[in-house]
This record gives sequence, structure tokens and C-alpha cells, in this order.
Amino acid sequence: MTQSTRRRFVRTVGAAGALSGLTGLAASTRQGQTTVQWAGNQVDKQNAGNINQALQRAGLSNDIQVEVIATSEVSEDVQQQYRQWLSAGRSQPDILRMDSGWTIPFIARNQILNLNQAMSQDAVNRIKQDNFTASVNTASAPNGDLYAVPYFTDLPTIQYRKDWVTDAGFDPEGENWATEPMSWQKFSRVIAQTKQQANTQYGYAWQGANYEGLSCCTFNELMTTWGGAYFGGRDNLFGPVGDRPVTVDEQPVIQAIRMGRTFIHGQGDQSSLQGYQQISPQATLQWTEGPTQSAFMNGNAVAMRWWPSGLYGAAQKYGNRLGVMPIPYGVQPNEAQYEGTGGTAAALGGWHLAVNPNSQNQQAAVQVVEAVSQPEFRNFEFNTLGYLPSDASYLRTNRAQQVDIWGNYIDTLRIAGDSAIPRPVTVVWPDESAAIAESVNGALAQQQAPDQAMSSLKSTLQDIEESI
Repeated sequence: MTQSTRRRFVRTVGAAGALSGLTGLAASTRQGQTTVQWAGNQVDKQNAGNINQALQRAGLSNDIQVEVIATSEVSEDVQQQYRQWLSAGRSQPDILRMDSGWTIPFIARNQILNLNQAMSQDAVNRIKQDNFTASVNTASAPNGDLYAVPYFTDLPTIQYRKDWVTDAGFDPEGENWATEPMSWQKFSRVIAQTKQQANTQYGYAWQGANYEGLSCCTFNELMTTWGGAYFGGRDNLFGPVGDRPVTVDEQPVIQAIRMGRTFIHGQGDQSSLQGYQQISPQATLQWTEGPTQSAFMNGNAVAMRWWPSGLYGAAQKYGNRLGVMPIPYGVQPNEAQYEGTGGTAAALGGWHLAVNPNSQNQQAAVQVVEAVSQPEFRNFEFNTLGYLPSDASYLRTNRAQQVDIWGNYIDTLRIAGDSAIPRPVTVVWPDESAAIAESVNGALAQQQAPDQAMSSLKSTLQDIEESI
């Protein structure tokens, strides 16, 4: 998934503004001021002046200024660039904006600074306590040491046409759909009935193509809502590689595939689930984020699974005709074998800020990322940059509730954050992700029976696990 699909709809404001100061740290000192180079995206770069001002308000010394450089908009390209820079021992950029989906391999290679050793224990404890657990886990080593500060998070929800659903006889407000997750079975009935009533082209638009987004995200959360897991639950998400169970052939995973097939092919599918409706088109098997969003924004779908940027845009277009709910569930948590599975689940996306251990401005860079974790900066990034903070405690405040448009959906987004499921990123995840996406997409396309596809996938994953 690219950075551009994860970027928020933003109100780009001027990039003017600079801080002045007195003292600095050697290499990038200019007129007594320390300039910390921050590798970000175009949104960060365009708002560099405002970022500096927000950091000051959050307590950063006037002696430190951030200079933002823009990296690629393609996440995988950024990852490769960082590997080259860090392997070469480059001292800049001082701060690296890292995808939460691939920060852990840099931690495993000891290529970014251990913040447990560079920050005060109070600061580390506050960051761990205030931010969503899943976000913190993807920024931490197996022993719990923090290596990056969560910058913002991406959390999918179901965005739907509340006006159409109401016209079809349902009561989203009265039944608290925004905060009380419904079952997938009920969801399929709601969408099928609403599609028929509204006479629209599509029911539920989601991403089922053979790509990273299926393995990391769409299927990861489908499987989790049924109580399934790639490697025996959350405890084994990040390893140890080769010494963890491969559990993709278990019944909850197969049930998730059967449900996906029913959504696409209906009861005519020999592996269909009884009581579930056909609500998605065959095109789902080729859909990534772009086509999904187009179907919904063009008024051709009742609902879509999408990220917060889509929520923001849809809210601007549809206003109070838009409804938002957590991802539905297959089984309740008390029915699931693995702790942290069952119930609603949202695939974790988002970005962290890590410090280059080769930086000659290390102390200043640590002060910058610590300032990012402060509520004052969180309010800025939510209001101005359009990023959804990883800070769960901030999202509970009145300030967050009052942010234009976003504030209307905070409760749903917070539920998504509390139930977020990361992808199982390790050094072998790229190979495993490709195998998972191909196998799941093929099973959804009726190329193999679900149990056969998952049995074969299990063997492939075991081989990959044992290859290192």
C-alpha cells in the first residue's frame, strides 16, 4: 500500500515560519541553532513552518528547528531508501518517518535508536500508556523497549449511506451502529436489503485483489474477526520466525474465506455460508483502494471498507447522509480461541518517527520526537495536517471531539484503534505476504476450496519460516 493511499485529506497551509535560538549540536549548527532534518512526505514538507511552530507550542526548545525533506510516496521505496542510508552510516536525515508495517525489521537489525535509552523513563512510559497498544507494539522490540514514537495511525472503518439504510427500514442511530459492532451476518442482510431498496449497482465495496493490502489488512482483519490468526494469535505476530505455529488451516480462517466467497458469489458457491447474502461484485477480486473508493464516492455502493482519508472525503461529500461503523465481527471474543481475536478488528496502518542512530544531532532529534508525543502537537496534526493521532488519550478529550468533521466519528475511530490488528511483520514477511495474498485471492475466486487453499498455504508458510 502506498503512502498516498494512507495520506489524509489535508488543508495545506503555508510553509513559512522559522525558529531562532542560541545553541546547537555540531554538524548542522547554523548561527547557534540546531537544524534537525526530518524525512517525511509532501504534506509534512508543505507544512514545515507550521510543524515547527506546533513543536514549539508542545515544549520544544527555540534553539531547535526542523527541516523537512520529502521522500517517495511509495512506502516500499521509502523502506528501501532507509535501508541504503542506514547501512551506509549516513548521519542524515536525523528523523525517519517509518511505516508501522515495516518498522520492526529496522529494530531487529538495530538500525534505529533505542528511545528507552535516549528518553527519560517518564516520557517512555507516557508514550506507551497514551497510544494505541497496536501502534506501540509495532514501534517496540520484543523486550518492550521503544524505538519509535507513533506519529499517526490508519484505521479502517465501514462507511455507509445512512440515508439509504434508513430508507430501507433500519435504525443506525437507535441501534448505536457507530459504537456497537454488528455481526457480519446482520451486516450482509442490511447491505443486501438496502442495495435492493436503493436500486444501486453495488452493495459492499472492499479490497480483495492479489496485493499487499489483502494479506496485511483486509484479510488480516476478516480472519481476526472470526477468531483466526496467521501464526497462533497476537503473541506470535512478530516472531520468533521458525518457532511459532502456522495456523492458517484452522476453522476460523476457513470460515472467513467462506464468508468472503459468499459475499462475492452468493449461495450458489459450494463453500458458501448459510445465512449470509451476496453483497459484493466479482470485481472485488481486482479491487484495491482506488476502485473501492470510486464506487462509493460515485454513489454506486451502499458501503465501503476504507481508511480515515476516505472517511474525511466522504463526510465532506455526503454530510449527515454518511454513517460510520466499526468492522463487523464473525464471532464474539469469548468464542475465539486466541486472545485478542474475535469481535471487531481493524487492520493497523500508520507511521512512526524514529531517530537515526548515526545522527550528529541525536539529542535534538530525540527532543523533537518527544515533543510530537505531546497533546499540543497531537491537536495540531489532527486539525491542520489531517492525520489521525495514535494517541488514544488525546482522542478522548473535548478538543479532539471538536475538530471539524473528524470529531463526529471519534468514538468509532477509537474503537477501531483499541481493536487494531497489526500485520505480522518480520524479516520474512515480504515472502509470506505475497504467498498469503495469492492464496487468499485464489480461494476467493473459487480456484480452490477454502480448506485446500489454506492447507497448501500452511505448507508454503512453514517452508518460508524454516528458510532462515
